[in-house]
Amino acid sequence: MYRFLLTPRWWGINVFVLLAIPFCVFMGSWQLGRFEERVESHRSAGEQAESAKRSAARPLDELLPVDQETSGERATATGRYGRQLLVPDRKLDDRRGYYVLTLLRTGDGKSLPVVRGWLPGDADPAKAPAAPEGEVTVTGALQASETPGSNGVSAAGGLPEGQTAAISAASLVNLVPDDLYDAWITLDKGDSGMKAVPATAPVNTGLDLKAFQNLGYTGEWFVFAGFVVFMWFRLLRREVEFARDAELGLVTEEEPTREDGPSREDGPSRDGERAREAASP
Repeated sequence: MYRFLLTPRWWGINVFVLLAIPFCVFMGSWQLGRFEERVESHRSAGEQAESAKRSAARPLDELLPVDQETSGERATATGRYGRQLLVPDRKLDDRRGYYVLTLLRTGDGKSLPVVRGWLPGDADPAKAPAAPEGEVTVTGALQASETPGSNGVSAAGGLPEGQTAAISAASLVNLVPDDLYDAWITLDKGDSGMKAVPATAPVNTGLDLKAFQNLGYTGEWFVFAGFVVFMWFRLLRREVEFARDAELGLVTEEEPTREDGPSREDGPSRDGERAREAASP
């Protein structure tokens, strides 16, 4: 009854199934591993942020370049404030407002973007407090340059003079002539009565949309594996039913066998032809 499994058609089906199931399981396991990595990264980032709040501030140069290990660490830098810019459309405590960003020119001639605080409402240069004069030492959480269009950072252009959508060297280089650090810090305490801006988690360490996409893909690959098994058993059952019907004489050798079984219209037409042949002299 199961001799049909040795036909070329079923050899092809079996080989496909034997390859498809491990592949689907492998891909599902890989996507699950990616999700678990993001969960672990999210947990580690939270622990790192808490640890950074309690750790002593270190000189800026010791923490550069910014990576997932140094992002959020408390850094200190000394210099003089220079050009001031505003970063509009930034939320804090579910309220819309803007950052006050001031460039700190350090002793090595480079400028460090410093977020001195947050103010509610529309970005207004008249309401933004002026930066302290003279040499100052600032302390805050070190942050990597932002990427426009990701993590809530606006990619809008055409902003008024004195505003920037993203805090990054690539964006600020078009607005100021300074040689910039590829990093920025947000002060531990807001300057001049402004609210301090909390540090953000490093890129690719949060439970964002990509993390849940990995989880969704995990389910899809395992569903595909189950579907392949289901279809193989369904095809096998159909072939066994045809073979059993043939053994019982329900399917004659003269009648064509098809994937969907013998046609109901073929039987009467064949019987009619046999009756005419028997009646003819």
